[in-house]
Amino acid sequence: MKITATTAITSFLILGAATTIPTIDAFAPTFLTRISQHAPSTSSTSSTCLLMALDSSMKERLDGIRRSYLALTERLADPDVIGNSNLLMQVMKDRSQSEEVVQAFDEYTQFETELVGAKELFQEAGDDNEMREMARSEIKDIDAKLEELEERIKILLLPKDPNDDRNCMLEIRAGTGGSEANIFAGDLLDVYRKYMTDQGWQVTMIDSSPGDDGGYKNVVLEVKGDSVYSKLKWEAGVHRVQRVPATETQGRVHTSTATVAIMPECDEVDIKIDPKDIEMSTMRSGGAGGQNVNKVETAVDLVHKPTGIRIKCTQERSQLKNKELAMKMLMAKLYDIENEKREAEERARRGDQIGTGGRSEKIRTYNWKDSRVSEHRLGQNYPLQSFLSGEIGQIIDGLIAKDQEMKLRQLSEEGAN
Repeated sequence: MKITATTAITSFLILGAATTIPTIDAFAPTFLTRISQHAPSTSSTSSTCLLMALDSSMKERLDGIRRSYLALTERLADPDVIGNSNLLMQVMKDRSQSEEVVQAFDEYTQFETELVGAKELFQEAGDDNEMREMARSEIKDIDAKLEELEERIKILLLPKDPNDDRNCMLEIRAGTGGSEANIFAGDLLDVYRKYMTDQGWQVTMIDSSPGDDGGYKNVVLEVKGDSVYSKLKWEAGVHRVQRVPATETQGRVHTSTATVAIMPECDEVDIKIDPKDIEMSTMRSGGAGGQNVNKVETAVDLVHKPTGIRIKCTQERSQLKNKELAMKMLMAKLYDIENEKREAEERARRGDQIGTGGRSEKIRTYNWKDSRVSEHRLGQNYPLQSFLSGEIGQIIDGLIAKDQEMKLRQLSEEGAN
């Protein structure tokens, strides 16, 4: 995951005074730096180390996040907010960004109180060995829970990628390998569709170019749902398959590739396009869809002159809808280019080793003979059949966990310096 600040929350009146409610990220950098300075170097953390990590200054910051959360909760009942659907959605979104860390901190505070009580019980037990042992066991259990919550709070406070909550476009393009590459691109499409169905996401195919022997030369999906980009972004890169094609008569293993691009959804606020940079022509779509698509020029062929990006849209039955769709795809591609530049700069700063996420990076190999999927960024293998069934969550979770680990290590090193 990439490191940036989340969206700022709208200013509003609290107790009669105009106040801007701070986001988690307003508190996170200082908090995380101080945690990294106090964090123990081993996994066997004592209660003392934990309480040092969350000292009074850090707790004040977490209290600030809690106050912001409660203020946002109150604002949900404000008639002015209820009457403005866009503002209501923004308040709900900003509140949800704080919810998990507030719940975790509340749990932490509760266990701190229980720890004080357990220690008092231990002191008051005197010579009652049974009571002392019971208190000692309770202290040990609470220490473990506090350690777990501290780690959870650190993860929750890591600055989020601002694109994580966005919908996205997923593009699969067949690479080297001819017809077999097209078929492999179709196999990847089937896998992603299964995964998206399990996630409850809404999927629409907005462009496709079928292969001559099956599969696709190129296919683009629009994916909508909860935190779509945060999960699918890990699929960006070159996917390589090693197997015997159905057309192979001598049983030789061929290597083919397909490139996956994940482009976060954007709008005109994110990307400005000069109409003078667009060259557009229309044509008849042809194929299925009735007489309209065969007799009327409904298809759109759009070229962005500065970048050379070309988009041909034939999916819709009207020229206007195809033009809107082509512009939407163009904005996503341009935003993706800018996003990749920012990520490259951030990775260079962090010395990131988890992978570039770029389209030229070979991220995964699928070996049919050994029934194995090799995830190169993690250095781990997974069962091929599970992947083909759409069970890719384990791989994505592993990549997210590694990214979080690297960010925490980076913060620790910065804190030490």
